[in-house]
Amino acid sequence: MTPPAVENPGMEVHIHPFQLYSVHKKELQPLYLHTSPEFCMKELLASDEDFNKIFTLTYAFRDEVSSPIHRPQFVMLEWYRKHERYETIMKDVENLLRYIVVHGAKKGLILKEPQGPFKMIKMTMQELFLAELNIDILNYLDVPSIKILLKSFPDVPVPESELEWEDYFFLLYLNKIEPMISKKYPFLLISEFPAPLSALSTLKKSDPRVCERFEVYINGIEICNSFNELTDCVEQKKRFLQQTALKRKLYQYELPEPKSFYKIMDHGLPPSAGIALGVERVLYSLFLEESPFWNHQS
Repeated sequence: MTPPAVENPGMEVHIHPFQLYSVHKKELQPLYLHTSPEFCMKELLASDEDFNKIFTLTYAFRDEVSSPIHRPQFVMLEWYRKHERYETIMKDVENLLRYIVVHGAKKGLILKEPQGPFKMIKMTMQELFLAELNIDILNYLDVPSIKILLKSFPDVPVPESELEWEDYFFLLYLNKIEPMISKKYPFLLISEFPAPLSALSTLKKSDPRVCERFEVYINGIEICNSFNELTDCVEQKKRFLQQTALKRKLYQYELPEPKSFYKIMDHGLPPSAGIALGVERVLYSLFLEESPFWNHQS
């Protein structure tokens, strides 16, 4: 098990953590509930021990509005493979979901659509945009060009204030692409995201316009996020500084420097791939609420 209280809960700009408060001392503590066990897992990968395939099943905590697919506390399954690429993780996810669908049905769980054989559709983000909007999104990787692109979609609400590239991208994606996913792609794996969305993933050597990450959707609900893990410590620190500055700009706060994680990176993180999967999201997206195990309040 990974410790839930950490010095840095994760660096993603739009994910907000809970900070611990001491009732006895009546003050905030320099500790946060992790938004993902990622940093602790990578410490194991970087150690000199023979940890080649690791996983954890634990609670993660995120300060966001509750909904059927968002909860402040949720169960996360996270696993990593040392000296493997993220294509292997793709196979892991596909095999796991096929097992859940087949054996869940055998146990009497009521499967949502589709009722037929399990089939995962795989597309790159570029292919998805071309299929649904006839747009090559990789031609719009800077703010001026994607702002012009958005003018072609007057029904997409664009704020007058200046935004970051990824905000413009998700305005288009959430309004025009995600609705099509729920209607047309019961099981969809999307890979090769545009490079500005690289987060902690590697860029593709043969096409640095895209990064090596993927997500899987079930019946329109995103259930996991996977990276071919970035191992370059200099680049990692650079991205953390960019994320810190953006969080400060957008949300008027910043998180402490992940010093322990920097030590891990300085020691050397081997080539690896990892994934974080929301367990309750998988159940919610696959099975009807009449299934005996499901309870929104559990």
